[in-house]
Amino acid sequence: MVATLPKTDLRYTWKVTASSFLGNTLEYYDFLVYGTAAAVVFPKVFFPDASGFVGTLSAFGTFAVGFLARPLGGLFFGSRGDRHGRKSTLMITLTVMGLSTILIGLLPSYGTIGIWAPILLVVLRLIQGFAVGGEWGGSMIIVLESAPPNRRGFFSAWPNTGGFSAQILITLVFAYVYTLPDEQQLSWGWRIPFLLSAVILVVTFWMRRSLRETPVFTEAVAASAAGDGGEAAAKPDRPARGPIRTIFVDDWRNLLLIVGLRFAEALPYFLLTVFALSYGTGTLGLQKSQLSNAILIAAVLSFISHGVFAAISDRVGRRPIYFFGAVVVFVMAFPFFFMLRSGSMVLIVLGYVLVLNLGHNAINAIQPAFFAELFPADRRYTGAAAGREIASIFAGGLTPFVATALAGSDGTRWPLVAAYVMVGAVITMVAVYKAPESFRRDLSATGTTVR
Repeated sequence: MVATLPKTDLRYTWKVTASSFLGNTLEYYDFLVYGTAAAVVFPKVFFPDASGFVGTLSAFGTFAVGFLARPLGGLFFGSRGDRHGRKSTLMITLTVMGLSTILIGLLPSYGTIGIWAPILLVVLRLIQGFAVGGEWGGSMIIVLESAPPNRRGFFSAWPNTGGFSAQILITLVFAYVYTLPDEQQLSWGWRIPFLLSAVILVVTFWMRRSLRETPVFTEAVAASAAGDGGEAAAKPDRPARGPIRTIFVDDWRNLLLIVGLRFAEALPYFLLTVFALSYGTGTLGLQKSQLSNAILIAAVLSFISHGVFAAISDRVGRRPIYFFGAVVVFVMAFPFFFMLRSGSMVLIVLGYVLVLNLGHNAINAIQPAFFAELFPADRRYTGAAAGREIASIFAGGLTPFVATALAGSDGTRWPLVAAYVMVGAVITMVAVYKAPESFRRDLSATGTTVR
């Protein structure tokens, strides 16, 4: 039986959605503020002895390190969330994620403590990534499992706009930081964005305390206790597997699909919000304000595109919308660089809007529902979180590093970067073709199959 909510609970559904939106905003804020700092500040603060090109590569390398810990966090917190509940797990991920970001903002520079500065930066980045690995999956699933069945895509899309609300906040904060003299930027100005994450942490923690467990998880626990529908019930003489082992044995195809599905979403996002900042200012000589304003405009419009694409997916399915987004990313790979290299503010904004709002957002809007619907209730958190974060290593964290290396020290090899994005889009198209449609699946189903 599908877990449903009466109409009077829509107010609570919006409350859950708002809480997850803030949590996801903190997640992306923490991760992207690091990416922005890595592009414009960290090479001088933590790697001052390296050349400009090597320093940038080193800073982007520490950016990628955080993604290495995300799959471990997805597995650990996903398993905990499937066993002990979504809410309590999300309280832990939120706290660890917020505190690690604040501590990064308090780190002494290389000039103060030497080699310990980049070492501590990497350690905190790993802790941050570990917590983030469990935050996304839980915050999306708690909304998905609390929403009306026919509006799952719509409601779960809003928390995923946290990346854009975070980008707006980061852009505004760094707009102030950029007004400071270079000496102040490098000494204390860059710390402000990291320390401000404490505000989001406190507000989100307060909201999550009042949430209750999802009806789908409660029903899955009851079914497991009654021996109904699970693997152990079907084969009582065989020990029940935990969610981590089960997803790699029974759901490995879905894990591979998620890896492929992420390329056309993660590549353009980190290319535009991290790599382009370094490439545009360092190689093309663009003003920081030009790129920041382009990102800000595209981020504001993203709230509209997310709502539209998610609502459509609840009617026609996840696969058509996802495929459309991948096609747009493929088609826009080279045109975006032409627009960026033109130096025209109008063309730069247009490039950002087309790639992010029509390409990336068509994918990002329905990704939470699509990924979570691929797994049964008793291992949904583990499967969705682990699959997404395993993919993040290849399709997310390495993007700025790979793109910088492909472009070269003088940036003349930028066509290789565009080709890199196109290859990622093709991989996603193939994955969409192989993926099953999921928007009408029963979320309360447990066991080895999803009905």
